[in-house]
Amino acid sequence: QVQLVESGGGLAQAGDSLRLSCAASGRTFSLYTMAWFRQAPGKEREFVAVIRRSGGTTYYADSVKGRFTISRDNAKNTVYLQMNSLKPEDTAIYYCAADPSPFSGSSYYYHGQYGYWGQGTQVTVSS
Repeated sequence: QVQLVESGGGLAQAGDSLRLSCAASGRTFSLYTMAWFRQAPGKEREFVAVIRRSGGTTYYADSVKGRFTISRDNAKNTVYLQMNSLKPEDTAIYYCAADPSPFSGSSYYYHGQYGYWGQGTQVTVSS
């Protein structure tokens, strides 16, 4: 099992940057596919980005491609989401998620794939 704790959220203005962190417990962090999702009020939880176990390959939602970067440090049991050029529509609660299987395709863009979730961190972007 793995426990996840997000941090780094807060208030930002359009165009600003924020970096989210997700610290994981356990000694097998490197065996988990890690992802970020977000949920805005009244909306479904949506995929943001995913990173393979080794960190070598990443995938992004079209809405954040070119602005957000997911990365991981397996030695620190931490996954990051660098968010640049923030927009008001990025306002949401951001969750990190973990799955013990290797990334294998588009199913990893769906929240149902993941069994482990953090508590979320609020990101609010004003115009």
